[in-house]
Amino acid sequence: MNTNEPVIEVTDLRRVYGGGFEAVRGVSFEVARGELFALLGTNGAGKTSTVELIEGLARPAGGQVRVLGHDPYTERAAVRPRIGLMLQEGGFPSELTVSETVRMWAGCTSGARPESEALSLVGLTRRAGVRVKQLSGGEKRRLDLALALLGRPEVLFLDEPTTGLDAEGRQETWELVRELRAQGTTVLLTTHYLEEAEGLADRLAILHAGRIAVSGTPAEVTASQPSRISFELPTGYFPGDLPPLDSLGITGHEISGRVLRLRTNELQRAATGLLTWAERAGVELRGLDIRSGSLEEAFLRIARHVSEQDAQAEQAGQAGQAEQSQHSEKEHVA
Repeated sequence: MNTNEPVIEVTDLRRVYGGGFEAVRGVSFEVARGELFALLGTNGAGKTSTVELIEGLARPAGGQVRVLGHDPYTERAAVRPRIGLMLQEGGFPSELTVSETVRMWAGCTSGARPESEALSLVGLTRRAGVRVKQLSGGEKRRLDLALALLGRPEVLFLDEPTTGLDAEGRQETWELVRELRAQGTTVLLTTHYLEEAEGLADRLAILHAGRIAVSGTPAEVTASQPSRISFELPTGYFPGDLPPLDSLGITGHEISGRVLRLRTNELQRAATGLLTWAERAGVELRGLDIRSGSLEEAFLRIARHVSEQDAQAEQAGQAGQAEQSQHSEKEHVA
C-alpha cells in the first residue's frame, strides 16, 4: 500500500448558494492515506460547506473532488461504504436505546462491526440499554462516533467530534483517533479546539472567507507567527534605555503603562539579549513572560482580519447610505 497516495483530492473547489453567495472560493488540498488533516476556520469561513462537498452531500459549483479515486457525489455508491461520517448532529430517534440504535445502523452498513465492539470503542457499553433521549450531550457524541466507525471506514470525517465532552472524554476520543490513524485510517477533522488540531493533525488548513489563508504542518503554521516577550520596565527606565531593539531581532513593540511587549521571529536571540542586558544593568524584569508563536496566534490574526474587514464593509455601507440620502434630499429640494 502506498502511504503517499492521496485519498482525498480537492482542486479549485467552489460552492455557491442561492442569491449568488460564494461560500467556497477555489479551495485546493490533498490528504494522504493514513494522514489526519484538520480544517479550521472562523465562523462563516466555509469549512462546513467545504466538508459537505467532500462528503458528497452536495454538488460543487466548480472544481473537483476525489475521495478514494471517485467523485463522492456522482459515484456515491462506490464511496459511501468505505467512509464514515460523524456529523455535528446525529438526529437519532430519541425513543430507541443505544443498543437498538447501533443495531439499526448496522443493518444499513456493509461489514459492520459487532455491536459490543462498537460500543466498547467509545466507552458506551454500560449505557447500551439507555434510551437516546436520556443520554448526556457528550454521550450522544460518543454514539455519533460509534456509528461512524461501524463500517471500519478507510476515510473518517469528524465534524466537531469532542463538542460536549468533558476533559476525560476528550482525551479518550483523541487516543481512539490516534489509534485509528496508526491503523491506516485517513481522517478529515473539523474542530473549534485549537489544541485538538495541534495535538492530532499531521497537517492543517485555516479557512477565511471561503479560501485557505494558511496551511502546513502545525509546526509550520506556528513558526509563521512571531514570538512574544513582555515585562515591566524597571523603575527609572524607558524603552530607549534598552539595547537597540533591532539589534536583538525585535520586529515590533508596544507599551501599556510600564509593561513593554515585544514581537520577534528570533526568540532565543531576543531573550538572551534582554536577560544579558538586565544582568549587566543589575535590574529585574518583573512579570517576564516569554512565549513562542502558536496556532492560536495564527487563528486570532485571521479572526482579527475578518473583524477589520467587517468593520470596513460596515463603514463603507454607512457612507454609501449617507451619500444616497444626501442625493435624495438634493433631488427633493430641486
